[in-house]
Amino acid sequence: MTTPAPSSRQRWLVPVVVVVLSVTVGAGLLARELYRRPDQAAGESTAATTTRSSAGNGAPAVTGVVGMTDDAKNHPQADAVRKTLETYFSAINDLDYAQWQTVVSEARRRSKTLADWKKDFQSTKDSEIVVYRIERGAGQSLRVLVAFTSTQDLQHAPDDMRATCLHWRLVLPMVVQEQALRIDTVDPGPSPELEKC
Repeated sequence: MTTPAPSSRQRWLVPVVVVVLSVTVGAGLLARELYRRPDQAAGESTAATTTRSSAGNGAPAVTGVVGMTDDAKNHPQADAVRKTLETYFSAINDLDYAQWQTVVSEARRRSKTLADWKKDFQSTKDSEIVVYRIERGAGQSLRVLVAFTSTQDLQHAPDDMRATCLHWRLVLPMVVQEQALRIDTVDPGPSPELEKC
Protein backbone atom coordinates (compact mmCIF):
# COMPACT_ATOMS: atom_id res chain seq x y z
CA MET A 1 0.00 0.00 0.00
CA THR A 2 1.37 3.41 -0.90
CA THR A 3 0.92 6.56 1.11
CA PRO A 4 -0.45 9.56 -0.70
CA ALA A 5 2.03 12.32 -1.56
CA PRO A 6 1.81 15.34 0.77
CA SER A 7 -0.23 18.16 -0.57
CA SER A 8 1.41 21.35 -1.81
CA ARG A 9 0.17 23.20 1.26
CA GLN A 10 1.88 20.79 3.67
CA ARG A 11 5.22 21.01 1.80
CA TRP A 12 5.38 24.80 2.44
CA LEU A 13 4.30 24.64 6.08
CA VAL A 14 7.69 23.62 7.55
CA PRO A 15 9.78 26.34 5.80
CA VAL A 16 7.20 29.00 6.73
CA VAL A 17 7.24 27.91 10.40
CA VAL A 18 11.08 27.98 10.39
CA VAL A 19 11.13 31.53 8.96
CA VAL A 20 8.50 32.79 11.43
CA LEU A 21 10.40 31.29 14.39
CA SER A 22 13.69 32.79 13.18
CA VAL A 23 12.17 36.27 12.84
CA THR A 24 10.53 35.98 16.27
CA VAL A 25 13.79 34.95 17.97
CA GLY A 26 15.70 37.73 16.19
CA ALA A 27 13.11 40.34 17.21
CA GLY A 28 13.23 39.08 20.81
CA LEU A 29 17.02 39.40 20.95
CA LEU A 30 16.86 42.89 19.48
CA ALA A 31 14.17 43.94 21.96
CA ARG A 32 16.26 42.55 24.83
CA GLU A 33 19.21 44.74 23.81
CA LEU A 34 17.05 47.84 23.33
CA TYR A 35 15.11 47.48 26.57
CA ARG A 36 17.82 46.02 28.77
CA ARG A 37 17.16 46.66 32.46
CA PRO A 38 19.55 49.18 34.03
CA ASP A 39 20.92 46.64 36.55
CA GLN A 40 22.18 44.38 33.75
CA ALA A 41 25.55 44.90 32.16
CA ALA A 42 24.98 46.83 28.98
CA GLY A 43 28.42 48.18 28.12
CA GLU A 44 29.03 51.71 27.04
CA SER A 45 25.58 52.22 25.49
CA THR A 46 23.97 52.73 28.89
CA ALA A 47 26.92 54.23 30.72
CA ALA A 48 25.77 57.08 32.91
CA THR A 49 27.34 60.49 32.53
CA THR A 50 27.97 61.55 36.10
CA THR A 51 30.82 62.77 38.24
CA ARG A 52 32.07 60.34 40.86
CA SER A 53 34.70 61.61 43.23
CA SER A 54 35.68 61.33 46.84
CA ALA A 55 35.38 63.95 49.53
CA GLY A 56 38.70 62.74 51.01
CA ASN A 57 37.15 60.95 53.99
CA GLY A 58 35.92 57.96 51.96
CA ALA A 59 32.50 59.53 51.45
CA PRO A 60 31.36 60.48 47.94
CA ALA A 61 31.76 64.15 47.08
CA VAL A 62 28.50 66.07 46.79
CA THR A 63 28.43 67.49 43.27
CA GLY A 64 24.74 68.30 42.66
CA VAL A 65 25.10 66.81 39.18
CA VAL A 66 22.42 64.44 37.93
CA GLY A 67 23.75 61.90 35.46
CA MET A 68 21.62 60.02 32.95
CA THR A 69 21.95 56.80 31.02
CA ASP A 70 21.54 57.02 27.25
CA ASP A 71 18.08 55.49 27.67
CA ALA A 72 17.00 58.28 30.03
CA LYS A 73 18.67 61.02 27.95
CA ASN A 74 16.62 59.99 24.92
CA HIS A 75 13.29 60.71 26.66
CA PRO A 76 11.62 63.94 25.42
CA GLN A 77 11.37 65.31 28.98
CA ALA A 78 14.89 64.30 30.05
CA ASP A 79 16.10 67.88 30.52
CA ALA A 80 13.08 68.88 32.63
CA VAL A 81 13.51 65.74 34.77
CA ARG A 82 17.21 66.45 35.26
CA LYS A 83 16.64 70.09 36.29
CA THR A 84 13.86 69.09 38.71
CA LEU A 85 16.06 66.46 40.35
CA GLU A 86 19.07 68.77 40.57
CA THR A 87 16.94 71.35 42.39
CA TYR A 88 15.43 68.65 44.63
CA PHE A 89 18.75 67.12 45.70
CA SER A 90 20.46 70.53 46.05
CA ALA A 91 17.64 71.62 48.37
CA ILE A 92 18.20 68.54 50.54
CA ASN A 93 21.99 69.01 50.59
CA ASP A 94 21.63 72.70 51.47
CA LEU A 95 18.75 72.13 53.93
CA ASP A 96 16.67 74.60 51.90
CA TYR A 97 13.04 73.73 52.54
CA ALA A 98 11.72 76.65 50.46
CA GLN A 99 13.70 75.46 47.43
CA TRP A 100 12.54 71.87 47.99
CA GLN A 101 8.90 73.06 47.95
CA THR A 102 9.36 74.50 44.43
CA VAL A 103 9.89 71.05 42.88
CA VAL A 104 7.51 68.81 44.82
CA SER A 105 3.79 68.32 44.35
CA GLU A 106 1.17 69.88 46.56
CA ALA A 107 0.47 66.45 48.09
CA ARG A 108 4.13 65.96 48.93
CA ARG A 109 4.39 69.46 50.45
CA ARG A 110 1.36 68.71 52.65
CA SER A 111 2.88 65.40 53.80
CA LYS A 112 6.09 67.02 55.12
CA THR A 113 6.10 69.97 57.52
CA LEU A 114 9.22 72.11 57.84
CA ALA A 115 10.01 70.56 61.23
CA ASP A 116 9.62 66.99 59.94
CA TRP A 117 11.61 67.77 56.79
CA LYS A 118 14.53 69.28 58.73
CA LYS A 119 14.50 66.36 61.15
CA ASP A 120 14.58 63.84 58.29
CA PHE A 121 17.35 65.55 56.31
CA GLN A 122 19.38 67.39 58.98
CA SER A 123 22.63 65.51 58.26
CA THR A 124 21.85 64.11 54.78
CA LYS A 125 24.15 64.68 51.82
CA ASP A 126 23.15 63.07 48.51
CA SER A 127 25.53 62.46 45.62
CA GLU A 128 26.20 60.24 42.59
CA ILE A 129 22.64 60.76 41.36
CA VAL A 130 21.84 58.84 38.18
CA VAL A 131 18.56 58.57 36.28
CA TYR A 132 18.32 55.14 34.68
CA ARG A 133 14.91 55.27 33.08
CA ILE A 134 12.00 57.63 32.49
CA GLU A 135 8.63 56.04 31.77
CA ARG A 136 5.18 57.46 31.16
CA GLY A 137 2.69 56.98 33.97
CA ALA A 138 -1.02 57.74 34.07
CA GLY A 139 -2.06 60.91 32.25
CA GLN A 140 0.88 63.30 32.02
CA SER A 141 2.76 61.75 34.92
CA LEU A 142 6.19 60.14 34.71
CA ARG A 143 7.93 57.41 36.65
CA VAL A 144 11.66 58.06 37.07
CA LEU A 145 14.04 55.29 38.15
CA VAL A 146 16.83 57.01 40.04
CA ALA A 147 19.82 55.83 42.07
CA PHE A 148 21.92 57.89 44.45
CA THR A 149 24.30 57.67 47.37
CA SER A 150 23.26 59.20 50.68
CA THR A 151 25.44 59.90 53.68
CA GLN A 152 24.05 60.84 57.08
CA ASP A 153 24.80 60.60 60.77
CA LEU A 154 24.07 57.11 62.06
CA GLN A 155 21.20 58.31 64.28
CA HIS A 156 19.47 59.78 61.18
CA ALA A 157 19.77 56.61 59.06
CA PRO A 158 16.61 54.68 58.12
CA ASP A 159 15.41 52.30 60.83
CA ASP A 160 15.63 49.30 58.50
CA MET A 161 19.21 50.05 57.37
CA ARG A 162 21.41 51.64 60.03
CA ALA A 163 24.48 52.97 58.20
CA THR A 164 26.20 56.28 57.56
CA CYS A 165 26.42 55.67 53.80
CA LEU A 166 23.68 54.08 51.72
CA HIS A 167 23.06 53.40 48.04
CA TRP A 168 19.41 54.05 47.15
CA ARG A 169 17.45 52.93 44.10
CA LEU A 170 13.82 53.94 43.78
CA VAL A 171 11.08 55.12 41.45
CA LEU A 172 10.12 58.77 41.88
CA PRO A 173 6.73 59.68 40.41
CA MET A 174 6.50 63.09 38.75
CA VAL A 175 3.35 65.02 37.91
CA VAL A 176 2.67 68.25 36.05
CA GLN A 177 1.50 71.06 38.36
CA GLU A 178 1.70 74.78 37.70
CA GLN A 179 2.96 73.92 34.19
CA ALA A 180 6.11 72.24 35.54
CA LEU A 181 7.23 68.79 36.62
CA ARG A 182 6.92 68.15 40.34
CA ILE A 183 8.08 65.14 42.36
CA ASP A 184 4.99 63.50 43.80
CA THR A 185 4.48 61.29 46.85
CA VAL A 186 6.16 57.92 46.41
CA ASP A 187 3.87 55.16 45.19
CA PRO A 188 2.85 52.51 47.69
CA GLY A 189 4.34 49.20 46.72
CA PRO A 190 7.82 47.75 46.77
CA SER A 191 10.17 49.51 49.15
CA PRO A 192 13.17 51.34 47.73
CA GLU A 193 16.26 49.19 47.24
CA LEU A 194 18.87 49.99 49.87
CA GLU A 195 22.39 48.74 50.44
CA LYS A 196 25.30 49.86 52.55
CA CYS A 197 28.18 51.60 50.76
